[in-house]
Amino acid sequence: MDTSLINSQTVELLSRITGQNLSKRDITPQVIFLASLVTVLLGVIFVDGTVAEQEKQRLLKILYRFSLPESGVRRLTHLIIKGVKDNQIYKKNNDLLTLTAPLSESEKLLLIGFGYEISAADGEMDSREKKYLEIAAQNLGIKSQHLAVLETGFTHQGNIDSNALNEVHFLLNPARFHELDFIFVQAASDMLAALPAKPEIKTTRNHTTVAYEELKKFQAYRQQLDNYCYQVFQIIQECQKDTFLPHTLIEEVSAVSRKLQSQRFRLAVVGEFSQGKSTLLNALLGEEIQPVRAIPCSGTVTVLKYGTQKRVICRYKDGRNEEIPFDQYKVKATISKEAALDHRSDELAESDIEEIIFEHPELALCKSGVEIVDSPGLNEHPQRTAITQKILTDTDAAIFLTHAMRLLSEKEKELLSDVRYQLNNGSNKEPSHNLFVLVNFMDMLDKKEDIQDVKHRLESFVKKENLLASKNINRVHYISAKAALNSIQQGNNDEYLRYFQDFTQSLERFLTQERGIVKINRAVSEINRLIQKSLGALSIAENSLDGKIKLSNAGKKEILEKIGEASGCDIRIRNLVEERKKLVIEETKESWDEWHQGLENRITRKSKQWFSQHNPVFSQDKLIKDYTNQFIQELSRDIDEWGNQSLKERILQKYIQLLNADIAYELDKIEGEFHKLDQQVKTNFSKQINISITEVNNNFMGFGGIGGGLGIGGALAAGLVVFAGIGFIAIIVASVATALAGALGLGMLDIDGIHHKIKKTVCQIGLKKFREESKDKVYQTTQEIINAVFHERVKSTSRVIAEAISLYENLIEQQEKVHQETLEQREAEKAFIYQKRQELERVQNELEIMINKSTALSQL
Repeated sequence: MDTSLINSQTVELLSRITGQNLSKRDITPQVIFLASLVTVLLGVIFVDGTVAEQEKQRLLKILYRFSLPESGVRRLTHLIIKGVKDNQIYKKNNDLLTLTAPLSESEKLLLIGFGYEISAADGEMDSREKKYLEIAAQNLGIKSQHLAVLETGFTHQGNIDSNALNEVHFLLNPARFHELDFIFVQAASDMLAALPAKPEIKTTRNHTTVAYEELKKFQAYRQQLDNYCYQVFQIIQECQKDTFLPHTLIEEVSAVSRKLQSQRFRLAVVGEFSQGKSTLLNALLGEEIQPVRAIPCSGTVTVLKYGTQKRVICRYKDGRNEEIPFDQYKVKATISKEAALDHRSDELAESDIEEIIFEHPELALCKSGVEIVDSPGLNEHPQRTAITQKILTDTDAAIFLTHAMRLLSEKEKELLSDVRYQLNNGSNKEPSHNLFVLVNFMDMLDKKEDIQDVKHRLESFVKKENLLASKNINRVHYISAKAALNSIQQGNNDEYLRYFQDFTQSLERFLTQERGIVKINRAVSEINRLIQKSLGALSIAENSLDGKIKLSNAGKKEILEKIGEASGCDIRIRNLVEERKKLVIEETKESWDEWHQGLENRITRKSKQWFSQHNPVFSQDKLIKDYTNQFIQELSRDIDEWGNQSLKERILQKYIQLLNADIAYELDKIEGEFHKLDQQVKTNFSKQINISITEVNNNFMGFGGIGGGLGIGGALAAGLVVFAGIGFIAIIVASVATALAGALGLGMLDIDGIHHKIKKTVCQIGLKKFREESKDKVYQTTQEIINAVFHERVKSTSRVIAEAISLYENLIEQQEKVHQETLEQREAEKAFIYQKRQELERVQNELEIMINKSTALSQL
């Protein structure tokens, strides 16, 4: 859902519908979807002029899927039903378009799907209802063949086009609805279950396939975990309806499920131009997907992932998304031959494409849960730091590809150092645990001594630089991607295929045994944490029913006071955060100004080390481009250094540690109050809240996750917007050439002097551009990072406080409920609680068995 499309017209319409004075902040994706859904469903119900009781019940049954009883969303749903009915919104096409404007294609299809469900509730569709849905769908841009699938699915009449069925299954994939809520994910899953199953995709390829059996096993484990998570969700949901569990547990289990369902291994492929990255990917995928040619080719970041059909989506830098025909993919994904031949890496920066998403149904590696990120050649890319930071964020493994015939040039060593720096979250001292180095084009080496020389040179460099963590998995491989691809396509089992399979098996073992086990353990830990909380809360509910926990009126009053104190704690923490943040921003401003004052001297000093093979007399433009690129990279590194050393390690660390201490003090007070309550009325609240507090403290340990995946330095360097603008390098080249014209025209043929003059002029013009057009943007990015770091702490702490309040409220609700029930009702509820505890403990035992199995596999 594109919430940026929520405008004042949307807010005004929803305010009119609900009768509330809403603001843009109130218009959540869930509210937008529900308002759209109510409009469509009421349109179906009212179009034939009669409203049957069965239709009313069906309406509420559908809408109640999206909210819990007594929740704010449930109350809002009733307001929306009344407002849409009274204002006859379902008759006004423009209003429907206003409501649905932010919805994605998948969300619109789900919306109309519910329309078909309510229309076909009695087994057949009224012609007027069908016409209404067809008109609504046409206005929403839904394909008629997709409607045919929905109609056949709910009426069980007619034939289905297999391509259309595949497309509907793809669009209603539950993973596409995580932005909304777990309940919407389940709704999409239920909708798919009501439709015919998609046909098996049959392949006719005769060539060898690269099997990824261990990855498939891991996917089976992940699916099993998701099933366990859903079982826990159902148990919690059933218990919460009867006030046996606090409502916050629903939100927690939904968050865990979203993480599980979106969990993928992310694999990045990086290297300089013409190292065979595209061919390597084609060999990994077993199909020629990536464009390949002898000269530099890849022109943008490309993400390859699994999809039920071939589908290509362009994401542009201005935020637009565009689905393009498959035959345009290779055109969009490449730079022009002219730019490649002329080494015009600035064409990469001038592209308006942010990334290309390529989805495909038959790529074995992607089907096994791996997303592959292919980078353009990065040796001379003006935005190299920003790109490496982007593609290596949250990467499980990176493959660095080098060429056997030109192994590890100085620039390539720099790039490799940058890659390790990003993978290690700003450190080049420790070896990288998730970096693989591949030497390609080994088939071009004819002599054994040449092969041994290449291996010796690389392995000596790796050892000297302490580049890679060894452990039990080989992270250096020597291959020929082209020869391996040919062997795959022709069904040959030769040495090149075997070398390639050695690499794929090492990669697979790393992903499953080192990364996968961590992911599984973390997920099991999160599910177990929820089970422990649920068991503790059910124990309290059972004791309440047994009369072991009794609250007097004074006790209830005291708990209400504690709720107020907890709310006050939340406010105090928010105020503390604002105070600390203000101090951080002030100190950051001083540090930034100090950094900026010395910038020119530092860049000028470092420029003495710049090198170019181009002659200043015969290739002046190329020389200036070389130095301009080096200037941008130097400036990026300098910003990166300030971001990590000054902002992160000196300023943020100091104030975050102080804030962490403040938060720990406030949370300790809450835990202390619960401990008192435990002693007074024999609850176990302190144990439950301690689980959440421990989790928060673990997240905030030491530096508190400031660098964990945030990439402060790289994010700041990405703020160099002027250097990503159209034609910037051409502008600076022209400016430098003009500035040099007088000096060169006077017969200044001192080559070293010309180099010095060009470097000096590049620095002067580049720094002037930076001050005029990018300095403020970089500082703005700094403030955004500061806000993000502090916001994360507020969010985590507020979640614990909300849980504490929920536990208090739940206890009062239970006590009031117990007083109103008969002995027979209480006994029935105790039996229910006993059953649910048994179910939770069974899941807990099965999780333990599963983790033991996965650990045993990792040790093989």
